[in-house]
Amino acid sequence: MKVAVCGGSGFLGSHVADALQDQGHEVRIFDLRTSPYLRPGQEMVVGDILDEGTVGPALEGCEAVYHFAGIADIDEANRQPAETVRANVLGTTLLLEACRAAGVRRFLYASTVYVQSHAGGFYRCSKQASELYIEAFQQAYGLPYTVLRYGSLYGPRAAESNAVQRYLTQALLHGKIEAVGDGEEVREYIHVEDAARNSVEALAPDYENQYVVLTGHQPMTVKALLEMIEEILNKKVAITFQGPDALVHYRRTPYAFQPKVAKKLVGKYYLDLGQGLLACLSDIHERERAKAAIAEELR
Repeated sequence: MKVAVCGGSGFLGSHVADALQDQGHEVRIFDLRTSPYLRPGQEMVVGDILDEGTVGPALEGCEAVYHFAGIADIDEANRQPAETVRANVLGTTLLLEACRAAGVRRFLYASTVYVQSHAGGFYRCSKQASELYIEAFQQAYGLPYTVLRYGSLYGPRAAESNAVQRYLTQALLHGKIEAVGDGEEVREYIHVEDAARNSVEALAPDYENQYVVLTGHQPMTVKALLEMIEEILNKKVAITFQGPDALVHYRRTPYAFQPKVAKKLVGKYYLDLGQGLLACLSDIHERERAKAAIAEELR
């Protein structure tokens, strides 16, 4: 199947592009910038989902479209509410229009578990609105969809805005971690490669016009995670909590209400959290060592 991955140059999108290719699909990445993770055999189209003249041709011949483009960071969304509407809600709507015109057979949307929470701020609002537009397009035009509600992702290629990546980097490089909250918040962390494989599995007919929850299945408090990182590093890490931000992040569960019944997809194989954290630490260590080597050469 020929599949377009909008926002395929980023953290989650690039992993989904790789997982699609691994499953034998023909992959076209559409993003504002060329993917630094582009593989041989993956097609790259540079463009903006807000540019109707560019996005239409980028979807030609594609049977399925994954949509990861837009603002994905909660804090950034809360700093820029209007831009969040433009990028996430208008961008999604224009992409839906382009999919309808191109005869796309499945639209797979990267949403969040925050849509069923009172937390998440403008980011949550933008995802809720986009989900409603997706439903309306299916009802009005028959465009099949799958909404993928992701939980707390971590893994390689993550930016520093990713909480786990930030914790690991702070602990490894500075011997300390500063975390929002009081440490009692509960999360189900899922490795990005597990999430990517499950995202590809969601192409199956069973998930057409369905809401799918993609989270981990090892619930733990943030404090327990930070203590695990400290134990893995085998050194003392100074951990400080900055107090909760209830308007932005949920505490125990994202389920403040449940307008839709979602199916939770659990893959047959998944990466153990400890192993995943070790891999992330190795990646950070190697990257910092490479930076140091380059700096030494430039002296």
